[in-house]
Amino acid sequence: MRNIDVNATIDNATFTPFHWRVLFWCSLIIIFDGYDLVIYGVVLPLLMDQWGLNPYVAGLLGSSALFGMMFGAMGFGMLSDRLGRKKTILMCVVLFSGTTVLNGLVSNPWQFGILRFIAGLGIGGVMPNVVSLMSEYSPKRSRSTLVALMFSGYAVGGMMSAGLGIWIVPNYGWEIMFYLAVVPMLLLPLMIRYLPESVAFLMAQNRQEEARTLLQKVDPARQITRQDKLVVPPANVQKAPVLELFRGGRKLSTLMFWTAFFCCLLMVYALGSWLPKLMSAAGYPLGSSLMFLMVLNIGAIVGAVGGGWLADRFSLRSVLVSFFLLASASLVLLGYPHPMWQLYSLMAVAGATTIGSQILLYAYVAQYYPANIRSTALGWASGIGRNGAIVGPMLGGTLLALALPHQMNFLALAVPGAIATLAIALVGRRSARPEVSQADNKPSMAANS
Repeated sequence: MRNIDVNATIDNATFTPFHWRVLFWCSLIIIFDGYDLVIYGVVLPLLMDQWGLNPYVAGLLGSSALFGMMFGAMGFGMLSDRLGRKKTILMCVVLFSGTTVLNGLVSNPWQFGILRFIAGLGIGGVMPNVVSLMSEYSPKRSRSTLVALMFSGYAVGGMMSAGLGIWIVPNYGWEIMFYLAVVPMLLLPLMIRYLPESVAFLMAQNRQEEARTLLQKVDPARQITRQDKLVVPPANVQKAPVLELFRGGRKLSTLMFWTAFFCCLLMVYALGSWLPKLMSAAGYPLGSSLMFLMVLNIGAIVGAVGGGWLADRFSLRSVLVSFFLLASASLVLLGYPHPMWQLYSLMAVAGATTIGSQILLYAYVAQYYPANIRSTALGWASGIGRNGAIVGPMLGGTLLALALPHQMNFLALAVPGAIATLAIALVGRRSARPEVSQADNKPSMAANS
């Protein structure tokens, strides 16, 4: 009989078809998640005309899903530590897919806002859980790259929304965009079959046989038998997991993570909700304005994957600091006249360094905190950050209502990037570090360097 360290087995595994399967399903869920969220920015110009919405009301309507995301991220993040990642992810998929489809049937803003809030619960709840699941199964040497690659599905979903919107919305109306959200519901049986449960959760539930089967898929060369005993390092779990985020020298870093999430999500959702309308107000036709949204999300994919690759070779902190600086600079420059190719280039840089930074922030938090509080850390960082996401659409509506010069709109959106730069620079700067006994249960060296 052997004692097999679960964390060491996953950390040192080579990439197998099982890892590809986890990456595929987690990425697919995030693609649908991104589609459902960005859809509001795509249909907003038509909704404002059809329902006679002023910018303030449109901003509040855009924030309704984000209120739901805030509660969903915190609630489902903690719930998954008790129910398991897989069950919680499937619950969230049903929630955001079903209510998004119903959004296409509404006839007034109030119905629309209520359903967007409910969809937001699922959209916000699924994010920290798929990040946790992908992090838990990724080999240590490529963890940042894989999490970033998975989360780039958010940008793919946004790009799908914008691309389909250019063709569908002017010809068939905005409702069709919401009906297309039925696809995840159709794929639910396959998700139930192929999406794995978290090994850490199975071990906590004393379901060693299931954990043994999954570990064999993670490392087929290991030849794990029923006689082998699976072991995990003692977690030293406290009764108040949220308070654990502030213990062991993590207080300053936790507050800085929350600040960075707030600022980053403010920029992401202000741009996602209002970019087509802001560009239309600046004189661009609707088709071109939606193309800007597509370029923003194309840039996000490059930023997320490229940023993850850089983070595995340098450090997440240094990459994020650089990205936030570039985000602020590109947003400031977008407010001034440029040739069209330069505008598209700046928009791609803005997407790479705002949406891309959001994706890298999830990877950073997932690596910084120990496994036993990882979902709680991700859920709370995401949930607190949702306040920024709520403020973002409201800020966009306020800027549009004030009829400020075009460059002032983008200057206002650049300020949070400067604040986020400082916040990330302060993460992990204290000398005190969380004291845990095993490498997997401590902040990664790459994350803190």
